[in-house]
Amino acid sequence: MSNTMSLSNCEWKEGTLKEIAEIEMGQSPSSDTCNSSGQGIPLLNGPTEFGVKNPIAVQYTIDAKRLSRPNDILFCVRGSTTGKMNWSDKEYAIGRGLAAIRHKKGLPYRHFIRGIIDYNLELLLASATGSTFPNVSRNQLEELEILIPPIPEQTAIASIISSLDDKIDLLQRQNATLEKMAETLFRKWFVEEAKEEWEEVELGKLIDVVIDNRGKTPPTVEFKTEYPLIEVNALNSQSCVVDYTVIRKYVTKETFDTWFRKHLKTNDIIISTVGTIGVFSILLTNKGCIAQNLVGLRSSKVSSYFLYCFFKSNVETLINLDIGGVQPSIKVPHLLGLTMKLPTNDLLNTFNKSVETYFNKIATNQTQIRTLTTLRDTLLPKLMSGEVRINY
Repeated sequence: MSNTMSLSNCEWKEGTLKEIAEIEMGQSPSSDTCNSSGQGIPLLNGPTEFGVKNPIAVQYTIDAKRLSRPNDILFCVRGSTTGKMNWSDKEYAIGRGLAAIRHKKGLPYRHFIRGIIDYNLELLLASATGSTFPNVSRNQLEELEILIPPIPEQTAIASIISSLDDKIDLLQRQNATLEKMAETLFRKWFVEEAKEEWEEVELGKLIDVVIDNRGKTPPTVEFKTEYPLIEVNALNSQSCVVDYTVIRKYVTKETFDTWFRKHLKTNDIIISTVGTIGVFSILLTNKGCIAQNLVGLRSSKVSSYFLYCFFKSNVETLINLDIGGVQPSIKVPHLLGLTMKLPTNDLLNTFNKSVETYFNKIATNQTQIRTLTTLRDTLLPKLMSGEVRINY
């Protein structure tokens, strides 16, 4: 196997994931057993329901085929978001796009399993099948070759990883609260208290398409550069920030300078128009470029904060723009054809000043999250390979 070790006087051994983990592959219930009225068990079909840490189900089923348990890892096994993960905070019915993974020894070891998967994720994705999008099978998960330390050392490793994850989680929950405050203010001022005399305008008159990268993928490298390639899996329906932790592809400076006619700037909006539609983020730091099927938007007439909150209040409208076909798709002219009641400039400026503090704090927290994530990513291979040993 590729991850070998030569540590003397140690009890580590080579094995496979199925030796320490239980893996539950999802199975979708029939459509006539599903509902959105809360009957039965909450149903997860894929990463569109993923949050920053835990999912938020929008469907239910009265005939669950496969279930996740509380504290399971929810692992995407199909499509462009293969490898994306969430924690199961309760029992869910899981569709065929997901797998639920747990340590056989129980809750104290869940972060060790997450660490094992994170450490071997690139190897796992490389073994995935599928011509267009990767698919990971039960066999590929179960037969994933890993190094298995003694149980006490697994506990110690899990403790280190969980302490970092808990700090990251705290910052992410702060961000979610700040974002919710901005959304609440937007809804109160511009939805509940909207004025009849406000002019109704199309988005196309307020925003410009900076980059429309549908159908084009720039040449990438797999070593880190200053220019991460933001793909749809880095966008999240529950968070305004780009999730840089899932990014695996980068472009060189030469590609960045020559491939894109225009470059993204801080506070541009990134939105997905093909596949996983209805997800969008604000580029709170001027870092990165976008992959195919994403569009970059910019406005000089309304703030990015206002525009983002508008999209958050109209997610269902965005999804309903789907033109159908092989996979969900939104045409950019249809997106620009959406209308809104445009408030007065004074009210827009007051809103912007009110929420700017929230989004600045989110950006600061996100910088700390990236620092902690880098520390975690630096420690992870050393812990999982046995290069760094822990006294226990």
